[in-house]
Amino acid sequence: MTESEPGRAAGPAPARRWAAPVAVGVLVAVAACGQSPAAPPGPATLAATPRPPVPVPPAPTRSRGTRTPSPSPRSSACLGPVRYDLDLAETEVALLKSLCLAAGGVLRIKGIGPGEVSVDREDLVSRNYEAGVVDIRFLRAGTVGVTIPQGGESHTVAVVVV
Repeated sequence: MTESEPGRAAGPAPARRWAAPVAVGVLVAVAACGQSPAAPPGPATLAATPRPPVPVPPAPTRSRGTRTPSPSPRSSACLGPVRYDLDLAETEVALLKSLCLAAGGVLRIKGIGPGEVSVDREDLVSRNYEAGVVDIRFLRAGTVGVTIPQGGESHTVAVVVV
C-alpha cells in the first residue's frame, strides 16, 4: 500500500487478508497427505459400505465388417482357386497322382512344348500355351485327367475340381 491512497492505513492489514486462505490451504494439504494413494479423496473413501462390482458386458461374438466362414463343400486337401505351378525341370510327374483345385484354379506346367499336354474333359477347362508354359484353367466342377509327357513316358494327373 502506498501513502497516496486515501482512507487506508499503512501497516500489516493486507497480510492479514491472505492469512486465512493460506492457512486453509495448508490444512487441506496436510489432511490430504494422510490418505492412501490408491483411494482418491471424495465420497467413495468416506463410505463404509463396499461398492458392488461393475458388470462387464459380454465379448462380441463377431467383429464388425467381417463375415463368418461358411461351410465349404471342398475338403481341406483342396487348394482353392489358386495357380499351381508344375516345373517339369524340378518335379517328377510320376509322383504326382492327383490334385484338388477349386473352380477357377490354374495348373501351370513349365518347360513343355506346344501340343504335348492333353486333357480328357475339354468342356471343363480352357487352355493356353506360350513360351514353354501351358496354363490349364479349370472352369467347372468335375474330374479332369491331365496327361503330361516326361522322360519318354506319359503320366496322367487326376485333377479334381470342386
